[in-house]
Amino acid sequence: MADATSIKGGKFRVLLGSGSGPVVYAAPCGFRNKSITFTKGTEEFTLPNCTDPDKVPWLGRDATSLSMSISGEGVLAAESVETWLDAWENPDSIPVKIEIEFPAKLITWTGLMHVTTLTTGHPTELGRVTNQVEIASDGQMTRVMTP
Repeated sequence: MADATSIKGGKFRVLLGSGSGPVVYAAPCGFRNKSITFTKGTEEFTLPNCTDPDKVPWLGRDATSLSMSISGEGVLAAESVETWLDAWENPDSIPVKIEIEFPAKLITWTGLMHVTTLTTGHPTELGRVTNQVEIASDGQMTRVMTP
C-alpha cells in the first residue's frame, strides 16, 4: 500500500485581496492555524413508500445552498493588525484567495468573503497576544485545479 501524499501547513494559504485597482493578494502575517469548512444547505422532505403506505418513510434532501468559511488563529502581528481590522470594519465583502498546494496540483478558490469575527486575547500573562478569525463566503467561491 502506498503512503498518502500529505502537505505541511505552509502549503495551505489564506490570502486577503486589496480593495482598489487590480486585486493584489497577500497572506496576513501571524495567521498560522487555519481550517476551511464547506457547508451545503438542504431542505428535507419525506419519501413515502407507494406499496406500503404504513411504512415509516425515509427523509429525502434537496441541496439549497453552498457556503465556505475559514477559521483560524495565530499571533496578533503588528504587520497585519490593520489589515484584519479594516476587513472587519468594511461593510462590503473583500476579495479572498484560498490555496492548497500539493506536490502535483494546486487547488485555488477565489471570491468575496466577510471577516465576521475577530477575537483578540492572551492565553497566559506571559503568553503572546493571539488573534482568532472567522471569515464567511459572500456568494460563489470559484474553484480552479492546476496540475
